[in-house]
Amino acid sequence: MTALALPRCPWCGNDPLYMAYHDQEWGRPQHDDHKLFEMLILEGAQAGLSWITILRKREGYRRAFHGFDPQQVARMGEDDVERLMLDSSIVRNRLKINSAIRNARVFLQLQQEHGSFAQWLWAHTDGQSVVNHWQSLAECPASTPLSDRISKALKKAGMNFVGSTVIYAYLQATGVVNDHLLGCHLHPAYPH
Repeated sequence: MTALALPRCPWCGNDPLYMAYHDQEWGRPQHDDHKLFEMLILEGAQAGLSWITILRKREGYRRAFHGFDPQQVARMGEDDVERLMLDSSIVRNRLKINSAIRNARVFLQLQQEHGSFAQWLWAHTDGQSVVNHWQSLAECPASTPLSDRISKALKKAGMNFVGSTVIYAYLQATGVVNDHLLGCHLHPAYPH
């Protein structure tokens, strides 16, 4: 079966960028702090928008936020915010830009306290992906008790744009939760 003909979750449609993201990233367990920070920035930016909008602006975000280096982002200040408000390669939303900087500082704090952000995050599932068995997108929730707990902990630590719905999307994106549908070639139960 060719890559184009493989059964996929229907949300990615036929857009090559979306299909590549679905096949190569979404739902794959991620333990690299740099990648976890990137997805945290992108998921926060996505709030209220479509994911494809953010995917199309991903390289703009990579440039704007120093290759998603949390240490460099944490050092950004008001001049950087003003510059980014003029940058059409990202979503020009002052609250979201400020949030990325604030969240970088908290991210670094959590790294320091727990050895890595990945250790902190994956401790919520005992280091294992939560594999769901949804037949259709309609069954897939927007949030869960797990995303509620992680969202609450991140807010308590000082992050924002980390509501439970944003965090559930983040958990799906980073493979903490595997929400590939049963008929998708990337679900563990799919016959290979």
